Amino acid sequence: MQRFRWAAAVGILFVFCPFDIFSQENDSATYRQLNLFGEVFERVRVDYVEKVSDAKLIESAINGMLTSLDPHSSFLNEKNFRDMQAQTKGEFGGLGIEVTMESGLVMVVSPIDDTPAFRAGIKTGDLISQLDGEPVLGLTLAEAVDRMRGRVGTDIKLTIRRENQEPFDVTITRAIIRIQSVRSRIEKDIGYVRITTFNEQANNGLKKAMKEFKEELGGKLKGIVLDLRNNPGGLLDQAVAVADSFLKRGEVVSTRGRRKDDDHRYNAHPGDLADGLPIVVLINGGSASASEIVAGALQDHNRAIIMGTRSFGKGSVQTIIPMGSLGAVRLTTALYYTPSGVSIQAKGIEPGIMVEQARVELIDGGIRRREENLRGALENSNAKPADAKMGAPAEPPSEGAEESSLEDYQLARALDLLHGIALYEDQQTN
Repeated sequence: MQRFRWAAAVGILFVFCPFDIFSQENDSATYRQLNLFGEVFERVRVDYVEKVSDAKLIESAINGMLTSLDPHSSFLNEKNFRDMQAQTKGEFGGLGIEVTMESGLVMVVSPIDDTPAFRAGIKTGDLISQLDGEPVLGLTLAEAVDRMRGRVGTDIKLTIRRENQEPFDVTITRAIIRIQSVRSRIEKDIGYVRITTFNEQANNGLKKAMKEFKEELGGKLKGIVLDLRNNPGGLLDQAVAVADSFLKRGEVVSTRGRRKDDDHRYNAHPGDLADGLPIVVLINGGSASASEIVAGALQDHNRAIIMGTRSFGKGSVQTIIPMGSLGAVRLTTALYYTPSGVSIQAKGIEPGIMVEQARVELIDGGIRRREENLRGALENSNAKPADAKMGAPAEPPSEGAEESSLEDYQLARALDLLHGIALYEDQQTN
């Protein structure tokens, strides 16, 4: 920590001190570049068309340095630092989207469930080109996020670029975002758990859901669906804890950086919340960072079947370095590696079973004749009375939890797979 604070102090002191404070340094190229920075800073102070405060110039210079490194490094002023801390606790103001920068525009990594952006139809991969008619191009990510935040109840107009569509506008009303990070329900004899973000509530929410499954179904529980689709990530310790919940031993994830003290290995502890039941993890292009850590760990240990589409591919570690009352630096310091030693960065997690999201429509096949409908067909003495006559309409889907799985093609396939595994295992034991 002291190393970073010292480096920042030198950079700021240089602006106001003569060049000879660096006379003991050996790198003359660095001298020249720092001298150039000081000269430009002074020229802007004196000659720019409008007066700009020294604090704004220095903050912009720091932010420019960090954002030029990668899309996830940035400077957080005091306000943005407070907002980030509130977000990890599960409550903050805004629209409800996780974003990054792509070619100078704001790209949606994932809309968060049941937020204004989610309800407005914002999708993973959408590019935001304008905010209230003002171009995003030229703004830093922090500046764009700050403009999207605002007083609760006020509107903001986003201009969206979506693949294969003309740009269109979406007006969203800002709200207090309260994230319920874990939601769960029972689909017949399968436990369904959705984790929307890895905030401080994630692991406890998972434990509560698993306890409720066991209390309600007991030995009838056949498997678990862990839904990480459109989960943009969050806290590393929560991702490790969630993966650990289903692993009895072995490495969960490792981080490797430029410095040896940035290298860490996180290992699982004995115990499996699912007691060995089969697990399907659902991922898609909106599953990023912490979501990829969980999916990668369960995949590498053959503890779960990963289903869906390739994940986002954010495999870098950001360290938050507080800078006293001035804010904090978010700096990329390491990369994530799955237990098999594979980097997630720009690669993501490839599902074991690729299933694109789709809409299923029932096709009317008309009245079909079968053997029993043929004139003179032999009767089966062991057959039970038919439940439905030939040509009778199919029964409508049952109401309640079953409807949600029918509308969600990927979830329906996950449930089918778990029921198939359970049926096969029952046949083997009988």
